[in-house]
Amino acid sequence: MKHIKFLIYVFIFIGVLVLIIQNHQAFNTKVVFNVDLWFAKYESTEISIYIISVAAFTLGLIVSWVYNLFDRIQLIRKIGKLNNQIKQKDKELNSLRNLPLVSESVSPSVHEDDVEFS
Repeated sequence: MKHIKFLIYVFIFIGVLVLIIQNHQAFNTKVVFNVDLWFAKYESTEISIYIISVAAFTLGLIVSWVYNLFDRIQLIRKIGKLNNQIKQKDKELNSLRNLPLVSESVSPSVHEDDVEFS
């Protein structure tokens, strides 16, 4: 499975590389971002679409990493709780296994004197 994943990643990388090479002129164009709010106005310098693409991709990676990190932390906590439950159940099971089968302190429900033999 690891080899198949690796091959898929290689094909995706080659595909993206081919698209970038074929569209070099379009990716090399420069754009200017304008922000016009009530309280602030901002105009950026010229930025090529290459940089915008890399920044958007990096931001997407970071957001997905943080999302998966929170999910992983929740799963680790759940695993810890389940492990504690397993330990408690093991202690209970071991205490029940160590109980004697017959105890002298327990009196039988029927006495020998009450039984009639014919």
